Amino acid sequence: MIDHNVDGPVLIVGLGNPGREYHQNRHNAGAMAVDRLARVLGVSFRRRVGLSLVTEARRNNRDITLAKPTLYMNESGRAVASLIRSSRVDLSSLLVICDDLDLPLGRIRLRPEGGSAGHRGLASIIEVLGTTSFARLRIGIGRPAGSMDPADFVLEDFLDDELTIVGDALDRAVMCVEEVLDDGVAAAMNAHNGPAQE
Repeated sequence: MIDHNVDGPVLIVGLGNPGREYHQNRHNAGAMAVDRLARVLGVSFRRRVGLSLVTEARRNNRDITLAKPTLYMNESGRAVASLIRSSRVDLSSLLVICDDLDLPLGRIRLRPEGGSAGHRGLASIIEVLGTTSFARLRIGIGRPAGSMDPADFVLEDFLDDELTIVGDALDRAVMCVEEVLDDGVAAAMNAHNGPAQE
């Protein structure tokens, strides 16, 4: 679990599918959050390291690597393993950000560890790393109405009338990550795991 009292480097990975056609998909909420975090930290993704686009930042004298895998979602584990090797970041300093079908649209939930809950990106990371002991921040995208296949739903773009809710969720995800870095996972969970403020 990320310890705010330790000054070691942190790796933050936003999951999604590569390519412009997937950029606004529900499945890309993790990558969207990392893009927004990069803007807040004043950096941009201009470099490729191994199987990911990366950028570096600092916050409170701490080195932070932000990354977006360039592989498809179900191969995320290969990209994350490559990043851990190249950056020499301990698993306890890894935070993965992803979408979540089981959370209502706009909710966010931080956990210090856990299973994949059916998310193929998380499942790939767990399989390749051989552990569930890494922090993850989930961004709720809701479930499809009617009989629509969830696999199709996650590859659709957010609807126009969802964008304000999604934007607010991404802003809160950024604030949650900042709190993780400043005060630790437990404090960030207490502050951000409840319902969105009206």
